[in-house]
Amino acid sequence: MRIIFAGTPVFAEVALKALIDAGHEIVLVLTQPDRPAGRGMKLTPSPVKVCALAHQIDVWQPLSLKDETIQQQLAALNADVMVVAAYGLILPQLVLDIPKHGCLNIHASLLPRWRGAAPIHRAIESGDAATGITIMQMEAGLDTGPMLSIYETAITDQDTTALLHDRLAEIGGKAIVETLPKWVNGEIHPTVQPAEGVTYAAKIDKAEALIDWSHDASVLARKIRALNPAPGAATKLAGELLKIWLAEPTEMALAAGRVQLDGNDVFVGCGKGALRLVEVQKAGSKRAPAAALVAGQQLVNGLQLGD
Repeated sequence: MRIIFAGTPVFAEVALKALIDAGHEIVLVLTQPDRPAGRGMKLTPSPVKVCALAHQIDVWQPLSLKDETIQQQLAALNADVMVVAAYGLILPQLVLDIPKHGCLNIHASLLPRWRGAAPIHRAIESGDAATGITIMQMEAGLDTGPMLSIYETAITDQDTTALLHDRLAEIGGKAIVETLPKWVNGEIHPTVQPAEGVTYAAKIDKAEALIDWSHDASVLARKIRALNPAPGAATKLAGELLKIWLAEPTEMALAAGRVQLDGNDVFVGCGKGALRLVEVQKAGSKRAPAAALVAGQQLVNGLQLGD
């Protein structure tokens, strides 16, 4: 099958590899322009670009797909389908209409729940029991197109966004490889998304990272997992940010933000219950068990976090 692939991050790279391994002909890869990254802010190609070049696939990095010349060049490729995964550019209707069998999107949620930019984070943060991958036909609306297939996975109490992202990326690769031939052969009929149950996964704002200890421990534990690995939930410790990467909710009753030690265990009071801190990171330091800050006497009984 002749495929145009559009994607940028690791999530999309996994799907591209799956399509290549399945023997499809990737006639072109579209990805975001190289961006500055790392301490030296060196221009760095996207994971999708690196993968494409390693397989000797042509790569285009347009700033927009609204240009008529680009649209004509895309049409000249005579692609059967375009597969899109976390690309980062809006596809105009003229582009959506180019491939013979349309444009299919690999979306990391059980649509219509969590349309938008951060479906993995929001599913964890909201305490959803499950999420998954939806393969959908693309249309002009934001993740509103008809659904072709749905693959579900449970969300556990140990899942961070990092862990769930990697699992969904693998599911996404499997889903698109299995769905494509069925779609092209007419074995799948699109299902219109229901009007009920629509939610929007707003992009994560860095301002969300600061922990409000007046919230319930269970809510904060989910928030911490949702913001791991980026931007990382944080609180103030002696005027500096302390990132909290992992924490477990408990029923212990403590004043909000108050630290209580039990041996090497660190508990922090919440609006209801308390969090047992598991993994933390001081500014300028590496991630470490919370017990390391107890040993260094940086976390002591009665300390107030968040001040």
